[in-house]
Amino acid sequence: MKNQTVLVIEDNPSNMKLVRALLELGNFQAIEAETAQKGIDLAKKMIPDLILMDIQLPDMNGLNATRAIRQIESINHIPIVALTAYAMQGDQEKALNAGCSGYITKPLSTRSFLKKIHEYINQDVKERSEH
Repeated sequence: MKNQTVLVIEDNPSNMKLVRALLELGNFQAIEAETAQKGIDLAKKMIPDLILMDIQLPDMNGLNATRAIRQIESINHIPIVALTAYAMQGDQEKALNAGCSGYITKPLSTRSFLKKIHEYINQDVKERSEH
């Protein structure tokens, strides 16, 4: 069985390093993009199992990038999980309305992060097998 791939779209090098380390601990292959556009391009090319989307990106916010991915037929099935420091009331709803499958707040909980990643990937596989 191949390692599952997770595309991480994150412009902060420290956050990227932490997410990469956690994913590698969980035997995931991390694909990295520092901008929304690079992330969209990599998603089309690599077809990852999951996308972790920072909301505050330099070129386009993560919610708009999520909406763009949802318009691309070849990749619109990929679960997208918002990664954000913005945990204000209503932000999770905005992320879900934009097409995100879930929401993880920063700072990341190293204890629960991989568990959540597995849940989102397994939820997507289960939903696809039911259709």
